[in-house]
Amino acid sequence: MSKMIGFNNAIFWTDETEILYCEFSNTDPSLKLETDRVEAYIEAITSLCDGKAMPFLIDLKGTRGTFSISAAKLVAKNPDLVKLRISESYLINTIGVKLLIGFYKRLYDPITPFGVFNELIDAKEFCNVTKGEFYGSN
Repeated sequence: MSKMIGFNNAIFWTDETEILYCEFSNTDPSLKLETDRVEAYIEAITSLCDGKAMPFLIDLKGTRGTFSISAAKLVAKNPDLVKLRISESYLINTIGVKLLIGFYKRLYDPITPFGVFNELIDAKEFCNVTKGEFYGSN
């Protein structure tokens, strides 16, 4: 069963694949993700996961901008997200976003397995592999 929660610049959903999909859309390069917005996103994610750990597939192809340090720390260290996040699979289309992900992962969350991909099929495959490893199946 598919469940979805939407915001102005983001949509979160799950379906029968038991992957949490996150799609962000923002064309304003000066926009910075702040903690109040992150808190709303965390609430949506915890509701959609309903206590079940899942890989996160994060589509950043339609977004520009950056994040505040406090927002990055909140995403990386929030205890609810730490329990629910098996892995992070980033879908990108620019080198700038790839560099931003690398910076974030190195500084704030070097533990969670992650991959950066240009194609959805590859991002989904990474999610399925990490989910299989987490739950002990292939």
